[in-house]
This record gives sequence, C-alpha cells and structure tokens, in this order.
Amino acid sequence: MTISSPRAEILTIGDEILFGQIIDTNTQWIGTQLTDIGIRPVRKTSVGDNKTDILDAFKAASLRADVVIVTGGLGPTRDDITKHTFCEYFGTELEINQEALTLITGFFAKRGRVMTELNTQQAALPKNCTYIPNLWGTAPGMWFEKDNVIYVSLPGVPFEMKSLMEFEILPRLKKIFSTQIIQHKSVRTIGIGESFLAEKIAPWEDALPENIKLAYLPHFGHVKLRLTGTGTDQALLDEQLQAQVETLLPYISEHVYGFDNDEMETVIGSLLKNNNATVATAESCTGGFVASQITSVPGSSGYFEGSVVSYSNEVKMNVLGVSKETLETFGAVSEQTAREMAEGARKLLNTTYAISTTGIAGPDGGTAEKPVGTVWIACATPDETFTQLLTLRNIRKINVEMTSSYALNLLRKTILKSNLEVKN
Repeated sequence: MTISSPRAEILTIGDEILFGQIIDTNTQWIGTQLTDIGIRPVRKTSVGDNKTDILDAFKAASLRADVVIVTGGLGPTRDDITKHTFCEYFGTELEINQEALTLITGFFAKRGRVMTELNTQQAALPKNCTYIPNLWGTAPGMWFEKDNVIYVSLPGVPFEMKSLMEFEILPRLKKIFSTQIIQHKSVRTIGIGESFLAEKIAPWEDALPENIKLAYLPHFGHVKLRLTGTGTDQALLDEQLQAQVETLLPYISEHVYGFDNDEMETVIGSLLKNNNATVATAESCTGGFVASQITSVPGSSGYFEGSVVSYSNEVKMNVLGVSKETLETFGAVSEQTAREMAEGARKLLNTTYAISTTGIAGPDGGTAEKPVGTVWIACATPDETFTQLLTLRNIRKINVEMTSSYALNLLRKTILKSNLEVKN
C-alpha cells in the first residue's frame, strides 16, 4: 500500500478489562510499537464479550483506520467469542486449520499435558483468515483484509501478544506500508503548572514548524512536554527536534530536570555519582517513599546511605536530634523542624546531603493554620540548609507522591547550586 501516514485503531476485547479486574497494558505497548514504524494510532477502544458491541466496534474502526489491532477473546472457553464474531463480520465459517492443530498438539505434548476438545477447537479458524502461528501459546493469531483495511487478531496474554507483534505482525506491516517517520522528543519539567507553562512558552509553541506538534502530559507536579515530529529523513528530523528543544530551554530552564526517559530518581543518582556524593533521608509524612524512589535505581547503594522514618516526635527528638523546644514552639510541621530533621539525618548517617519531609498528608489532621496538604521539605549540605513550603491537596496518595518529587527536586537544585559555587 502507498499510504504515507497510515492510521491504526487498537481494540481490546474482554469484560475483565471493562470491569477493572485487570489493567490493560497491551494498548500502551502496541501504540508505542506502531508509532515506531510510522503508523499513527488514532483511537484505542475497549468492548466487552458481546457480539453486537464487537461488530459495532469493527465497523466504526474501519471508517477511521487502515489497521485494526484486536487483542483478547481467543481462549478455549465459551465466553471467548472473537473468532465467531470475525466469521460473521467477514461472512465465513470456522474450520480446523491443520497447521495450527499440529502446533497446538506439539505445545501440549512438549509439556506432558493432555489436550481436551476445547484445546482442539483453538485450531478452528475463520476460513478466509491468514493464519499467524503462535509459538508461545495455544491461541493463533489471525490476519484479515477487507475494503483496504487490515484486521489483526492477537491473544490478550501480554507475552504472547508482544511476541506475535514483534516477530510476525510488525515486519509484515512494515513491508506493506510506505510510512513517514514518527519521532518523539520529550522535555521533563517540575515546579510549574500546565497552564503557567503553556503561557510561558506560547511564543515558542506558536512558531513550531508544521511537521512538529506539542503535547502537555501533566502528572503529580511534573509536566512532560512531548514533541512529535514527522518526516522522511531520520537524521533531519532528529536535528529539527533537537533544535526546537534548544530554542525552548531558555524559556523554562529553571524547571527542566531531564529529557525523554529520564526520571527524577535517575537524574539524582547520576548527579550524586558524578560528584562522589552521598545522601540520606529523614521522612515523616512520606513514610519512606522518598527513600524507596531513590533506591529503585540500580546501583543506588553507591550513594544512598539510609533513611529514618520519624513519624513520631519521639523519634524526631531521640534519633534525629530535633529539639523539644522546636517541636513545642513551632510544631512538627514547620520549617524549623524540617531543617533540624535534615541536618540531624546528615550528621547521623554521615552523608554529603540529606533531605527531609514533614507535613499533613491527609485526609484528616489539618487545622485552620495548617490545613491538609501543608508540607515542609528541607535539604541539608555541610554548609547550609535549604527549605521549601508546599501547599498541596487533600488527597493522601497524591500528597505523598508530590512531596517526594519536590523533595528530590530540591536535592537536585541543591547539588547543582553547590557545583556552580565550586566552579565560581
């Protein structure tokens, strides 16, 4: 086919997805793989195990997509109706595919298991489909074409689906379509809301070339700016995207902490390793979540010394050395307490840096003076301590995650500031 910008729809089938009993990770992975070969996903749809709904979804997808990727509903039980629905849609009937039957029989024999009639029926495929062998399971893949639209049916088991896509479907699609290159470049920011960010970079966004689009992807205090470029020359497209990033940075450099797949904890890890520095945490309202993020990075034992989860005032005083007077005068949720927690952890664990968190995560515990979402964070160095007040929401989980992100960002900025002062 000579379609330069083919479109795809991803359709998942199964009541368990609609009921929220399982998390659909398939569509995210498929969308990424299609984009990488120049096929643009235009919609992701989920339907239950209902023939009418599935047929309606097929018809609707055919009006907006050149490729329809279907996952799920290919098991041996009666609720798996995808093959029967395909038969109705394509005006055909099921028949035992001998190649599929041989593969399925061998699959069971290799594992010393006895096949049932239900297993045999997995080799029954619509007559007019192209059989796609599944070397990793018992549900075959199927390929159909109708009215210039390609339909691909894959098992819903993620490992089987990914293997079929990687070794069978994607190579076939690349041969069929003459596609443009779709390339992404992301800039990761923190500490500025989506609307404020949009206003700040408006002149840059308005000047973007026609082949580069911008998307805002906010998440718990972070906003990822994703640039998506299309073209036919990979090197030229890379240059164009990089040039736009370099033009963007002067607008928002103070908020940028990474690019593409960078996570805050990996950026922190690199900074600490490059500076032969170590860190510890003293956590109250985050309950060890900051330490968990830091240690999620392989090799973090080279720069992370430990953590004190000081939920009670007694631990703050007896372990971290926060003074009783500070707690009585200013309270556990205060700039002074956050400062002494960080300084105490740094001395106790003998680290270059230490970060602390203390606040009211919620949903209760707030007062008129210090409502839920009031949080103080601090970062101690050998020479000084930096603090920051956060005014967050009344949702506990969000407050914990946002506090952790901001605490790590405070550490990042402190390390960069220390480096700048050394150079000067």
